[in-house]
Amino acid sequence: MAWLECVPNVSEGRDARALDRMTARLSQAPGVRLLDVHRDADHHRSVFTLVGEAPALTEALLGLCDEALGAIDLRHHRGAHPRIGAVDVVPFVPLGRATMDEAVAAARATGRAIAERFGIPVFLYEEAATAPHRRRLEQVRRGRFEGLAGKLRTPEWAPDFGPASPHPSFGAVAVGARRILVAYNINLATDRLEIGTAIAAAVRASSGGLPHVKAMALPLPARGLIQVSMNLTDVNITPLAVVFDTVAREAARHGVAVAESEVVGLVPAAALADVAARYLRVAGWSPDKILDTRLLPD
Repeated sequence: MAWLECVPNVSEGRDARALDRMTARLSQAPGVRLLDVHRDADHHRSVFTLVGEAPALTEALLGLCDEALGAIDLRHHRGAHPRIGAVDVVPFVPLGRATMDEAVAAARATGRAIAERFGIPVFLYEEAATAPHRRRLEQVRRGRFEGLAGKLRTPEWAPDFGPASPHPSFGAVAVGARRILVAYNINLATDRLEIGTAIAAAVRASSGGLPHVKAMALPLPARGLIQVSMNLTDVNITPLAVVFDTVAREAARHGVAVAESEVVGLVPAAALADVAARYLRVAGWSPDKILDTRLLPD
């Protein structure tokens, strides 16, 4: 069997002890490697990056849901990032020789297992989706936790697995399969949300911006900044450098500077190497010039 990446997003970014318990549970899961943990207090969200074979990942995710049930109550949760569940989204990504069919099978098996063990409604999205209107994560998450009960009562949003009503404290979970994406955020040196909203619209593919870019603006009140939060679904077509330059240019039009940017989770080496090549103007650049990747087995 081939390895898959799994990147569960959890609606907790402030309780260090709860996050330590989740981290320990995943670190100790047999057959799974925990590669990265990204905690964000403003988003009130954390992102775990795991790799392993499908059955081991399913068991690890069940352990994570068990920890989240005891630690997170969305009825009292407030954060900048939209969410429908305590464990909000669980994407599976094929790596190396793994196929998208294997990722879809893992997503569906994991979704069914979560629903059966915990009585939590599960939506399947992207490549694992069972209907076209469920493919995009933003459609699944529209209405957030607060609107979930009403959404589940409509026939077109009956869950793929589990009960047709939200878990009282956990909500629901979206489980899917997708290609590698880069979660990339740019923080603006302003507290004016309308500026961030305008810039997000300018770069977002769905509103005529850059191809393969999803973007929204979020306030970071503890820091007095506005964040343009993005998912880059194909950095070969729209590289990181193009995204950064476009946001910086739009920010300048509004009289605002870029404070910093961040990558959430892990990123392919070629994506960062491309940034260096563009800014250094390396002649004859090719990903084959990356030493580390040349040392890896095929």
